[in-house]
This record gives sequence, C-alpha cells and structure tokens, in this order.
Amino acid sequence: MLNQVADGVWVRQSEWVWSNTTVVETDDGLLLVDPGIHGSELDQLADDLERLDTPVVAGFSTHPHWDHLLWHPRFGDVPRYATPTNARIAGEARERAQAMARETAPDIPLEPIALLTPLPENHHPLPGELIEHDAHAPGHAALLLADRGVLIAGDLLSDVLIPLLDRRRNEEPAHYRAALDRLEDAAGRVDVLVPGHGSVARGEEIAARFAVDRAYLDALARGEDPDDQRWGK
Repeated sequence: MLNQVADGVWVRQSEWVWSNTTVVETDDGLLLVDPGIHGSELDQLADDLERLDTPVVAGFSTHPHWDHLLWHPRFGDVPRYATPTNARIAGEARERAQAMARETAPDIPLEPIALLTPLPENHHPLPGELIEHDAHAPGHAALLLADRGVLIAGDLLSDVLIPLLDRRRNEEPAHYRAALDRLEDAAGRVDVLVPGHGSVARGEEIAARFAVDRAYLDALARGEDPDDQRWGK
C-alpha cells in the first residue's frame, strides 16, 4: 500500500530487498520514481494509483541497475526520464537487465524494462532539483523536492544496505564520499529522506544515515573490514 510521507508524496515498499517506489503528485499528474519490483507488486501499485484518481504522466529512473528500470503497462505509455548517462547505459545493457529481472521475478513485465528518455541537458521537466553524481552507478541522480521537504536519494543512505561501490569501475571510497557531500547539502533542506532500499528517514535520523555511511567509507579507506550489520557486508 502507499504510505504518505509528505504533502503529495507517497512511498510503497516491495518485499524484495525493501525496495521503495516513490509517487510524487505534480500539477500535471503523478511521477513514479523507481517502481518495483515483482509484477504482482507493480499491479498492486497500479491499483493504488487508480485510487488516487490522478493520471501517471511520467516516470524517473535514478540509476541504471535493473531493479530501477522497471515499468508496468497499466502505468501508461508516458516518458520515463533518466540522466543521459543512465539512459545510455540502460539501453546498452537492456537484454542483461531483462535477464536479471526474469531470474529474480518471472512475473515482471519484460518489454518495458530500460526504455528510458534522456533528460534535456539545460532544462528538465521533473519537479524539484536534480542532483547528479556517479556514486554506486554512473548516471545516478537524486531528486530534491525542497517545497515538500523530501529528498529521493536513489541507492544511497539505506539503513539495510551498506554503501555498495561500483566494483566494475574500481570506485574509491573518496569518490562515493563526494556524492554524499552533495546530497548532505540537499538534505539540510528536507525533513524526509527516501532511500532506494530500506526505511524512510525523518528528522535527526537523516544525519545519522550520513554518519553511518561515512564511517563505513572511512574504514574502507583505511583498509579495514567495517563492522556493519547491514545486508551486503
């Protein structure tokens, strides 16, 4: 079910790795951020959206990992935006993303996977401010809804997943930490943080998320094995 976390912002959590779909009401209709995961859950999300009695007008993918590239025909044939880098990588690896989705949840609609529209470079049609970075995956972007007091963070700042660095790029802790710096500036303007996986953070808990992730990265930089009980350790 949809849980309202701010004015015109709802979150629905999947059973699969506690993945979060965020729904944002705009003047034109609904924006869906990273809808997922199982086909049955996407169908239930469509039911929830029908009860809001507002049409879906766009989607947004925060980064090019398969579980953030999903869609359902019931959401409609609307633009599904992403940063240009995200859209390019997702398009190039579409068959792989479909294979991973098929393996994880056979009821996921495969045809819509990774069909993204690159955001224009000089102006984007999404509500709020886009915060682009390359931590965790190239083309990653968070969405800051300062007027609602919400930061949709993508796959950073989870309370159930450790900071997952991109091993294919030999990503360094310092690079990931630079992305946290950018997001922390934005987080100073919000009361609610929605991670891609895990529970929604509010108030003082937001700062705690940054502190825990920085401690983990600092330990990695020192060559230590961080003592962290989150999944992925």
